[in-house]
Amino acid sequence: MAMDMDEDEDGTQKPRQVQDYGIEVDFEDLDDEDRENGTAETEAELDAEITKVVAEIERMTPNMKAIDKLDDVEAKLAATDKEAEKARKMSKDAREEFNKVKKKRTDRFNRAYNHIAERIDQVYKDLTKGPNAPMGGVAYLSLEDSEEPYLSGIKYHAMPPMKRFRDMEQLSGGEKTVAALALLFAIHSYQPAPFFVLDEVDAALDNTNVGKVARYIQANASDTFQFIVISLKNSFYEKSQSLVGIHRDQDLNSSKSMTLDLTQFDD
Repeated sequence: MAMDMDEDEDGTQKPRQVQDYGIEVDFEDLDDEDRENGTAETEAELDAEITKVVAEIERMTPNMKAIDKLDDVEAKLAATDKEAEKARKMSKDAREEFNKVKKKRTDRFNRAYNHIAERIDQVYKDLTKGPNAPMGGVAYLSLEDSEEPYLSGIKYHAMPPMKRFRDMEQLSGGEKTVAALALLFAIHSYQPAPFFVLDEVDAALDNTNVGKVARYIQANASDTFQFIVISLKNSFYEKSQSLVGIHRDQDLNSSKSMTLDLTQFDD
């Protein structure tokens, strides 16, 4: 085994003094043959073994910068968790608000629908009953989607008296008009306005149905619920309380109105 040697001033050699850093070399694991074997081959094997051990030690040496990186990662993780928690809370609040609005919307819809559905059959009966059909016809509503009714349609069925059930499209023009008026009056009964304007709704009606509609309006009109009807049929407007006529003044070349109070005349 080679050993570094220092020379004195007189030329004599002595072993170089190397600081041992408090390390004591333990040769107990070496047998007698290895201790006495100082060949270059043995030295090379030991150097290779030392190099291997040193490499393993270096691999095991902790990366001191990893602590700083860990702190950064933990800080980012904490910030991400905070943002995620905030997003979850916002999502929960939005979902609760949506469900609240959805419930309010459903309740309002059902409240209006139930009132109209209960009312429409009686209104239709009042508009269609007569001497030959004292009970009148039958009308009802049905929902296409009971879970979220406001997202789908509402089916309206009307069956005139003494006739079999048919789709609304197969009814005559007058029958459709009466059915439409029944629906209109039923809807209006939910949150009634003080005025109700009807513009020539009797155009497709015969005299019998005109009389029925006129009698219904007469029975439901009051000081708080007034009907304004535009009609060209005397069987309709002769049952009103007052008339307003529009005519053209030839001299002035403009329209003028005139009124007539019918309450002063006997029925």
